[in-house]
Amino acid sequence: MDRDDTILRVLSTSDLAGLDIPLADVVDTVEQAYRTLAAGKSDNPRKLTVKPDDGHSVSYAMLGRDGVRNVVAIKTSYKHGLHAGRDQQHYYTTLTLYDDVTGLPVAMMDCSRIGSLRTPAVSALLARECAASSASTALVIGTGTQGRLALPFLLTTLPKLDRLLLSGTHPDGIAAVRTELARHFPDRDVEVAVDLKAAARDADVIVATAGGHTSAAVEAGWLKPGATAILVGHGLAPSTLHRADRVIATSEAQMQVTGTDMADADGKLPPVDLELPVVLSGISKARTAAQQRIFAYNSGLVVTDIALGHRFAQLATEQGLGTETSLWK
Repeated sequence: MDRDDTILRVLSTSDLAGLDIPLADVVDTVEQAYRTLAAGKSDNPRKLTVKPDDGHSVSYAMLGRDGVRNVVAIKTSYKHGLHAGRDQQHYYTTLTLYDDVTGLPVAMMDCSRIGSLRTPAVSALLARECAASSASTALVIGTGTQGRLALPFLLTTLPKLDRLLLSGTHPDGIAAVRTELARHFPDRDVEVAVDLKAAARDADVIVATAGGHTSAAVEAGWLKPGATAILVGHGLAPSTLHRADRVIATSEAQMQVTGTDMADADGKLPPVDLELPVVLSGISKARTAAQQRIFAYNSGLVVTDIALGHRFAQLATEQGLGTETSLWK
């Protein structure tokens, strides 16, 4: 009997928390999604954004299609309380997947874990493609969700990194970074940077993941020749973008939407030299000279969420996780 097309599998935060997936598999899944997009087999339209005048909340909607998995999906994201501390904010993000071969729904899921894995995987791919071949020192700014997984993912794509630095002010966050690093790389440890400027001068790769209330702001003049600065959240001053020798972005269109805090006095952002999907396709190289200072902008593309979300949905179905509901009956 054909599957009931009114049934939808709903996967909660706790359903997804128990699913184990190696970091290398996450990186490979995300990279394949970018390569498929670069080959013209997937669709990733520009995200829609809604934000009130006072900036107390922000909402995004992203629609996309994975041409290899033949999956269509929509992701929604809503954050409230942007002027408050992290503990007082409300954040909800969901991903709904449909099989574009059978026309049946696949699953609707909390997208927070997908984002917490996808984003540092993208940063790690940017680092792999942009970093100088001699890169040995990495600095992560921020100890939130993205900061905690940044180093394990960096070591997954750049295993030759031998010095790991962390800039953070929250003891619990610093402890969480150490715990996450030890879980994936038990033989490695991280140095807590007391002087951000000195740490930035030493770093070959900087990943800025701090929240909007951070006072950290690495300036372009602090970067050594050949450094790569990757912006995920906050922690880099606009000068690192405007004075960069090369600018790489996951998507120039997305950067124009979400990167406005990096604009110059005229409200403008510099043009992007290359987008990551093109780089990963092998058509062009992100770095063309050893001494170039590269700025890389990591913003989410829904095709990567679709790929990773579909993988989680497969694993969850195999393990009988989730709740089936007759949503359209």
